[in-house]
Amino acid sequence: MELYTQWYQAIAPSVQAKAKDIKLLICDIDGVFSDGSVILGNSGEEMKAFNTKDGFGIRALMAAGVEVAVITGRKSTLLEIRMKGLGVNHIYQGMEDKVLGYRELLNNLNLTHEQVAYIGDDIPDVPVMKLVNLAVSVNDGHPYVKSISDMVTTNNGGRGAVRELTDFLIMMQKGEEYLTTHFEGTSA
Repeated sequence: MELYTQWYQAIAPSVQAKAKDIKLLICDIDGVFSDGSVILGNSGEEMKAFNTKDGFGIRALMAAGVEVAVITGRKSTLLEIRMKGLGVNHIYQGMEDKVLGYRELLNNLNLTHEQVAYIGDDIPDVPVMKLVNLAVSVNDGHPYVKSISDMVTTNNGGRGAVRELTDFLIMMQKGEEYLTTHFEGTSA
């Protein structure tokens, strides 16, 4: 974990152990993939900004053998376009109760709670975060969410927090060199 520690932060051995078993990463969207801002155009259209570093991290994680899903309370065509462009097939939008989407994912993918990580930023994420093996908050997450998390990223939501987590998962499962030797020339 020397390289990860140089890039981001030191991670407790107990959290490192949890990361080795992860087969599915579930991400919230607003405040995690984006900075939480909702920008409305004059015609009422919604716009969001997504970080390409996070996108690359998602592609790299899937290429390393970990499934990725998103569960969000909002509905957005932009989200659908971005996630499908990254190759994410498990997209749950308009989920007032995120646990319903979570349980469906576990059933469809034949996974257990111990094989799942979740990254969130706010109170609606807490019910799922309490069920998964590895709960992660972005750095600028709500204080309660940070307090129940196994790990808090050094980066804020929409500013590389997802990438930080995907780097961690890849390095824990494939080794530190894997990330720097397998993805040259790829983009997201």
